[in-house]
Amino acid sequence: MKTLIRNGLFFDGTGAPGVVRDVLVVDGVVAPEADAVAADPSAVDRVIEARGQWVMPGFVDMHTHYDAEILAGPGLNESVRHGVTTVFLGSCSLSTILSSPEDCADFFTRVEALPRDQVLPALQEHKTWSTPAQYIEGLERRPLGPNVACFLGHSDLRTSVMGLARAVDGDERPTRDEQARMEQCLEDALDAGYLGLSTMTNPWDKVGGDRHRSKRLPSTYATWGEYRRFHRILRRRERVLQSAPNITTKVNVLLFLAASGGWGVRRPLKTTLISAADTKANPALSDAITAVVAFTNRAADTDFRWQTVPMPFEVYADGMDLVVFEEFAAGEAALHLADELQRNALLKDEAYRRAFRKDYDKRFSPRVWHRNFHDAEIVAAPDPVIVGRTFGELADLRDIHPVDAFLDLVVQYGSKLRWRTTIANHRPRKLVELASHDSVHVGFSDAGAHVRNMAFYNFGLYYLRSIRDAAAAGDPVVPLEQAVHKVTGELADWYGIDAGHLRPGDRADLVIVDPAGLDATLDDYHEAPMDMMGGLSRMVRRNDAAVTATMISGEVVYERGRFVAGYGRARRYGSFLRVGVKAPPVLQTLRSTALSPEETPDAHRAADATYTSRAS
Repeated sequence: MKTLIRNGLFFDGTGAPGVVRDVLVVDGVVAPEADAVAADPSAVDRVIEARGQWVMPGFVDMHTHYDAEILAGPGLNESVRHGVTTVFLGSCSLSTILSSPEDCADFFTRVEALPRDQVLPALQEHKTWSTPAQYIEGLERRPLGPNVACFLGHSDLRTSVMGLARAVDGDERPTRDEQARMEQCLEDALDAGYLGLSTMTNPWDKVGGDRHRSKRLPSTYATWGEYRRFHRILRRRERVLQSAPNITTKVNVLLFLAASGGWGVRRPLKTTLISAADTKANPALSDAITAVVAFTNRAADTDFRWQTVPMPFEVYADGMDLVVFEEFAAGEAALHLADELQRNALLKDEAYRRAFRKDYDKRFSPRVWHRNFHDAEIVAAPDPVIVGRTFGELADLRDIHPVDAFLDLVVQYGSKLRWRTTIANHRPRKLVELASHDSVHVGFSDAGAHVRNMAFYNFGLYYLRSIRDAAAAGDPVVPLEQAVHKVTGELADWYGIDAGHLRPGDRADLVIVDPAGLDATLDDYHEAPMDMMGGLSRMVRRNDAAVTATMISGEVVYERGRFVAGYGRARRYGSFLRVGVKAPPVLQTLRSTALSPEETPDAHRAADATYTSRAS
């Protein structure tokens, strides 16, 4: 198969400036430039005209929670349509590799705001593995869309060895034999090509289900001594530690920095934490944390990177269900109650309300949420009169405390009360400067999680728009080629995977971006049903004008709002990317699938005729 992409502004993902040139893809691999120049359009299978557009490596999304969705919907369409061709799984100590489906569902669903009644059946149907190597085999038997790389999750690891009950018991510690088994399993995962280990120290993150509801994630019960034993392995194997500090107090960031440091006597530990953000609660924090890491990377030989989402951190909530409420006691108490009647009884209780008001009014306590209901807009409710107003406005009209206005409406409307607030990244210039900082990696999308709360699937497009617009305004932040590098090759190189570049011989995972489509509609809110999860409505920001085409393994899988026939069902395009191993293109049909008339190749060719040409 030969595809010629003509006249695009080409970026190879290395940070080199873009050049207008043709790109020839032969059997899934980028051909030498001389071959592209000499290519005869009549001798190739397909020609894509990219004049005025940007041709670049597909984006790398280094922080997702697709671990359940990839089983039920392995095409991961929402990311691929936005130019993502590689996703990382196993973030935040959560993977679905070692533990039972029920245990995975319990420690995975509440913290990532996914419905357990959809996640558990997907795991029960598809999970046939119990080792890191078997997990790779299981994924590659699925019709993967994008490429996948993976962390081993510490909560998964701890649960599989200790059992969930002991893993979430603060008085329990792994025995010497259990610690040895966990360490050997990590070694096995690294042998198989995993990125490293993901852990979690943030106490917000809670277990769901009925058996151990509201216990913290298993990883948070580990001592620093337990972490340190894993760090030694990762340091020796030159793999990555991905984690989160206590996001509320942030103090244990210093422990992570100390662990990462080489200090001139040892190899640095590659460490990446969530999250760098320009928070409303602490406007000076982002400058402080990036400056500290820039200093330690130079002076203490740390190899440390923050992760960030390069978009306003706007969150939505249905009633009371919002993860930031986990940061204070009154919020925890409400979220512990899954039964609506029990929760409403609590929310009506005056003693509870006093506690909530006290937490809300603590202006100098550590926090992520800025705790301002005057900055929280109602976007949907059975009573249209209150839509578009803030809880603070309604409280002022009723002469009551903002907390009481909020709780009254939650009791009255429950999950039919939908509202939003922006927690961080609200200052556009500060946001793009933060995302472009040398100590920051771009790509913390949380894709696949918080499907009713957050929508960061188009992070790469948003970042490129910000960079372009800053330059157009005469106040550039970084060159466009450096911005492309940050969402492609920089990530692939740091993690050691075969992705993020379009040099001769590289696998052709690429996206064609129309800069004219990088407009205000990137911010538009949409509701998209998740067929693989019972029609659950996913909140997305979607702009089909920005991505002309996404190519994986040299095959165009998405063009102008349409996926190719059978995508995510009949063929595997992506591979499991092993650290340090070059992955060839995938040219494999997994099984035959009956296609509806609108999915047939002929129908797609007819629809595509207006913007592509096929050689005779």
